[in-house]
Amino acid sequence: MNILRPGQDGYADEVAGFQTSVANTPAVVVAAETAEDVVAAVKYAAEHGLRVAVQATGHGLTEGTDGLLISTRRMTGVEIDAAARTARVGAGVRWGAVIEAAAKHGLAPLSGSSPDVGVVGYTLSGGFGLMARRYGRAADHVRAIDVVTPDGELRTVTPGADLFWALRGGRAGFGVVTALEFGLVPVTELYGGGLYFDTADLPSVLRVWRTWSMTAPDELSTSIALIPLPDLPMLPEPVRGKHVAHVRIAYLGQDGDELVAPLRAAAPVLMDTLKRLPFTESGSIASDPPHPHPYHGTNATVSALNDGMLAAIVEHAGPGAPVDTVLIIDRLGGELARRRVDGAGWDSGAEFVVRALSMVGDDGVETVRGAHGKLFEALAPWSTGRLLPFVYGEHDPAEVAESVFPPADLARLRVIKHRYDPASAFPAV
Repeated sequence: MNILRPGQDGYADEVAGFQTSVANTPAVVVAAETAEDVVAAVKYAAEHGLRVAVQATGHGLTEGTDGLLISTRRMTGVEIDAAARTARVGAGVRWGAVIEAAAKHGLAPLSGSSPDVGVVGYTLSGGFGLMARRYGRAADHVRAIDVVTPDGELRTVTPGADLFWALRGGRAGFGVVTALEFGLVPVTELYGGGLYFDTADLPSVLRVWRTWSMTAPDELSTSIALIPLPDLPMLPEPVRGKHVAHVRIAYLGQDGDELVAPLRAAAPVLMDTLKRLPFTESGSIASDPPHPHPYHGTNATVSALNDGMLAAIVEHAGPGAPVDTVLIIDRLGGELARRRVDGAGWDSGAEFVVRALSMVGDDGVETVRGAHGKLFEALAPWSTGRLLPFVYGEHDPAEVAESVFPPADLARLRVIKHRYDPASAFPAV
């Protein structure tokens, strides 16, 4: 265990995360290597009255801390039980490591679009990934959780326990998770990639994708992203400098070309990357940016996507919008609508989730919030809530919790929170 304070060598590297718009200036950083290190760190924080935060990769960072930060990025053990179809991973493991390890046994995890994201943070937020319409959330498949609670006790919690319920979807307010055990699925490859369409075709492509996705089989997970691409030489020439519509496909069936034929006919295709690919290459479908940067994002689940909503999306997040925004619409439904295992918070009645993500520039996060506010105000009449995995850069965890959890779930979460963390040392719920 390495203990660092401001000004010491290694402090800045330990504090830095993928999300750089949130200030993180802890008084103490504990670079944990084992669960015992985490126990010692939590007890130290309690003895000195310090608030506690935890970070592995920092992708979902919503608030910084001036207290004690536990860095778990060195806890990178991965164990695969092929017979049981399970994985056990340490707190610092990224999805890429699990994907590679599971693939050797003909298995795959319920990972998301980026293999660089940390397993624990993603899963504790619910975990909405590439095979969600077929298999549900990553949180639905968790078998056991090792967690150090605010009293400094290392516990293993399993289905049926209140703490297990709270952690599977309630995120970081209940302790520091040191290991997860979860189920894997028998997937080795998929039909995946994307279709890119030009700016002028955004309205028609949105309408075709909306109608097409409503009849999609559960084996298909799909989204459409409106992306302002810069005019840079490293980007493929057909899409360079354009505001494109990127239809993303992850399909577990065998008739992929037949299934996407209506999309290919929707408008001239600038670039087509669809093909069969091993699950180990699933990160290429969205090609999320690999480098840390400052961003702010929010979302809304919606019960429908009518033409008026699509027009509002193009107006507020398409070409000419006041703030460059990556706007992603995910098709929900399938197993996400049917499966509600023992875990907090999920809008099972929503048909789509609309996500907005923008870089935070010199004019600050308020400019981005204002632009996003206009978009989601236009969608408000059809909105049914928000999803925790897609809230980025907001600084009030309690306010976030009130917007993403149903009232009954939130009340139960707060009862459990008070039981395990009466001093509120960990992030609020």
